Amino acid sequence: MSEAAETPDAEQNATRRWETWEDVRRDPLLRDLPHKIETNEHGQVVMSPPPVPEHGGRQSEIAYHLRTLLPQGRVATECPVKTSKGTKGVDVTWFTPERWKQAVDKSRSPVAPEICAEILSPSNTEAEIEEERALYFEAGAEEVWLCSTEGAMRFFKREERERDQSPRAPDFPEQIDV
Repeated sequence: MSEAAETPDAEQNATRRWETWEDVRRDPLLRDLPHKIETNEHGQVVMSPPPVPEHGGRQSEIAYHLRTLLPQGRVATECPVKTSKGTKGVDVTWFTPERWKQAVDKSRSPVAPEICAEILSPSNTEAEIEEERALYFEAGAEEVWLCSTEGAMRFFKREERERDQSPRAPDFPEQIDV
């Protein structure tokens, strides 16, 4: 198949995902659900049950440390980010002021924030986490952080293996307790 024949389909799929996300965001029934709502690469809605209180506690702690250690940027929680496989809701994000301008007043960020932090749940598989990490890097993230169900932090930088600490926030704690 030629590149010209593939391009309209790709554009059509990207548009369908965008419309689906807009529809989801505006739907009064979906908006009030306590579930985490995302879309997949087919433009379908994917819902997860509300997280346990520890998840929210860790989310708050990560956001607090980001605001404290990197006060020049913007922190957002449950931030919808556009990826090649739909809209993903990132647990905690940190934006530089420049990227924040691209994201603010949008229904979802067209570019990934510099830091995307995910808090894992017992149902997450290694394959799911690996895919999410790759999607965030592909969308422009510089770092992806993972917080285990026990609160242990793992830091990844684009095109590098796991690191002992975050390059942007080297004093970020290795453990998030709630």
